[in-house]
Formats: sequence, C-alpha cells, structure tokens
Amino acid sequence: MTSVRSTRAIPRIVLTVLLTSFGPLTRVSSAGARNANHAAEMDYLDNGVIRVGVDLNLGGAIVYLSPSPKTGVESNVINSWDWGREVQMSYYSGPVPFIVDGKRPSPNWAGLGWNPIQAGDDFGHGSKTAEHSNDGKTIFVKCVPMQWPLDDVPGDCTFESWLTLDGPVVRARCRLNNDRSDHTQYPGRTQELPAVYTNGPYYKLMTYTGDKPFSNEALTRIEHKLGESGAAWAGWTATENWAALVNDKDWGVGVYNRGCYAFSGGFAGTPGAGGEHDNPTGYIAPNRIEILDHDIRHEYAYELILGSLDEIRRHVYQVAARPAPPAWRFADDRRGWSYVNAVDTGWPIKGELNVLLEKDDPQLIGPRSFWQAADAPTLRIEAALHSKEKNAQVFWATHADSKFSQDKCITFDMTPDDEFHTYKVRLSDSPVYRGAITQLRFDPVPSGSKGDWVRVKSISFTTGAQDRPATRRAD
Repeated sequence: MTSVRSTRAIPRIVLTVLLTSFGPLTRVSSAGARNANHAAEMDYLDNGVIRVGVDLNLGGAIVYLSPSPKTGVESNVINSWDWGREVQMSYYSGPVPFIVDGKRPSPNWAGLGWNPIQAGDDFGHGSKTAEHSNDGKTIFVKCVPMQWPLDDVPGDCTFESWLTLDGPVVRARCRLNNDRSDHTQYPGRTQELPAVYTNGPYYKLMTYTGDKPFSNEALTRIEHKLGESGAAWAGWTATENWAALVNDKDWGVGVYNRGCYAFSGGFAGTPGAGGEHDNPTGYIAPNRIEILDHDIRHEYAYELILGSLDEIRRHVYQVAARPAPPAWRFADDRRGWSYVNAVDTGWPIKGELNVLLEKDDPQLIGPRSFWQAADAPTLRIEAALHSKEKNAQVFWATHADSKFSQDKCITFDMTPDDEFHTYKVRLSDSPVYRGAITQLRFDPVPSGSKGDWVRVKSISFTTGAQDRPATRRAD
C-alpha cells in the first residue's frame, strides 16, 4: 500500500511542480509509516470545549484535536500515519538537492532541498524538544526539527510554537530561528503556514474562492486527489483566508491564516474511513512565498477551528480583517515580497529592501493578496534607483487571471540618481486594471548591470485625485 505522508513520495513530474516558486507543496511518504518503536510523550490543553495535544517526542507537533472529553464526544481529527503529517511547522529553501556530510536524500526527495519539519524525518526519527512549558493556558515548545528528506539529520535551526485555546479555537504562533552555516540567499519558496493533515473521515475540502469575500456567498468544494492533473495538491486563492476539511455531516476542522490568500490541499487514499494511524488523509496548508535567510527569524500565526462549516466560517467572519488595498512598509521584514533574477542584501531588514539588480529582467514579486481595483487606483512606490536604466514597469494579476502579462502592465520612468523619490503610478489609466486584483510585480529596470540596485521603503496605494502623474501604458 502506498503511504501518504504529508507531502512526500511523489513522481518526478510532481516534484517539478513542487519546486516552482508558487505551486502547492506535498509531503507524502512512499516508504514509511510511523516508527513502530515510537513512544509518545503527550501534553494537553483542555478548556472544556476542545482538547489539543502535542507530542513532545515529535518536537511539539499537534497530534490530537478533538471536542473535550468533558463534552461527552471525543473524535481526534488529526492524522499521524508518519512524521510528515500531524499539524506542524515546515519550511523550504535551497540548495536542491540538500546534502549534509555526504548524506543524500532518497531519490523521492531530491527535489525538496532544505526542508526541516517539526515532527521528524521520513526515516522515523522524531525531532527533539529543547524547551517546554504548560501553565494550563499556553503550551510552549522549542524544538530542533529534523530534515525530512535525510536520514537522522537535525535542522540547522530551531522552531518555537505557542498554543492557546479560546472556545472551539486553537490559536497558534510559530517562529523559525535560522542558524545556517550556508549564507547563500536562495530564491523564495512556497511555505506551509502550517501543514495540516486530517483523518480519512474528514475528506470534504471546503473553502471560498469567489471575488465577493465575507458576503456569505456559496462555498466551493475542492475535489483533488493526490497527484491528479500532474500536481501533488490543488492550489487556489482563498479570498476569505481559510479552508476546512469536514466529514459527511459537514463537521471538522478549519484552518485560518489572515496573512495567506494562497492555499493548497486535497485528499490522499480512500476517503471516508480510517483513524489517526491509518493511511487516508486530507491536507490543507495556507501558503506564502518566503525568502529564508541563514539567520532569519520568521514568524506567523494561524487558527484551527473545530466545528461545523457554518461555525467555522462564522468564527472567521468575526475575527478576519475585510479585504482592503495592501500597504507594504519594509520596516523590519520583506512583508512576503520575493525576487526573480535578483537578491537583496539580507537579513535583518532595516527600513527598506536593498535589492541588487545585476541580472537580466530583475523582478520584485508581491505576495498573493486581494483588493478591488476601484479602491486602489494609484500605486505609490517610495524608492531610490542606481542604474543607467530608468524605464520601470508594474504588472498585476487579477482574480480571473493569475498570470502576469504585458497587457496587464504600466511603464513609468524612475530617476536613477541614488536618491529616494515617491512614484505615483496611475494603474487605473489601464482599461484592464479592473475588478479584483490579487498580486503585483515591480520591475525597476528592464535589464540590470553590475553594481545596479534599487532601495524600496514602501509600496502602497493612494486614492487622491491629485495623484495624476504622467504614466504610459506598456506597448
């Protein structure tokens, strides 16, 4: 029987999809079920409504989530077939393949690169808990994760997680502390924030993908079996920032991450049956592309909501921020921006992105988001440019068409004098800047040269009628 791990043993054609900067990830094991010799060391929080449990011998990964036994109903929704599942932290970066002291990944995982995960590796070695506390309200765990693709290789980093309960909700905060000896800045990769695996009965993957979020429109069911259509998992834009895996009675667990609009997920195995140690599993991950510097501290938060679909959505509506034009101010991090054909000067970020433009067609790519063009007619870029070039471009993707293209682009002139200027680009001058917008791309120059750079303090929107600079559409 083929085992499904959180996202791993997959054909090479699927691994190719995995390695793209925006494609859904997958960790499904073809080899290993759970380590038969594993002895769980459990720690729990219980508020009388729900109960959550972590395994301290798996780095504090969540292995148990159920209504509290005090309710008279107990049903663990979390799958632990092997150490790639659970609910856990998982990160991806280069190099590809990732080799340590001559240890190479198995051919199944050669394409994953650097991939520490909270629970353990594909060979059955659990991650080590370094610190732990539970005061009855918060579980804190600090662990040394394991490199999933390698045999018994600890990660060159630590993970920290904090869990609290609020009614039927688990609130989680997570932090990666990198300490890599390899100081290369590898391209941004799609991250799982977090990875969530459910048992076989929770197979119906429900979400909202429309362009009118928070209006109680009909939900969308994502029907995708692992590996269908050449992709490990399905990928979609969750415009309400959540998705859920539920059973035949529409009861299960929802995952909400207010910073993520890109989600991936699906189901592997036979739907409708199986427990926490059985192979069938559902998968959800809020996704975002992130650059992981050798010394970065990367943080995110998410919520797990236990209940019916209506209850899950109602909770999200109570806590979520409604879509609005984004404002990215690069005070202390990249705010989810990444690069193609470019690198920056590294972590920590101190008030600006300092991006080296030394290759052809350098690009700054914004995170997946969601706003209405009518609410954001003018883009405001605060930047300084050092180059012999001055022709910059802004591209956008729409809810209907997620690809960047020359027809969705405006060209404008920058002043390459090394000084900061505020550029106001009237996107609404384009007849195709309409409806729901989901992503931006900023090309400071058409082609870079040695020593070229751009420094960007902020990228945001303004609606003032006075902001009508001379911009021209791209040919």
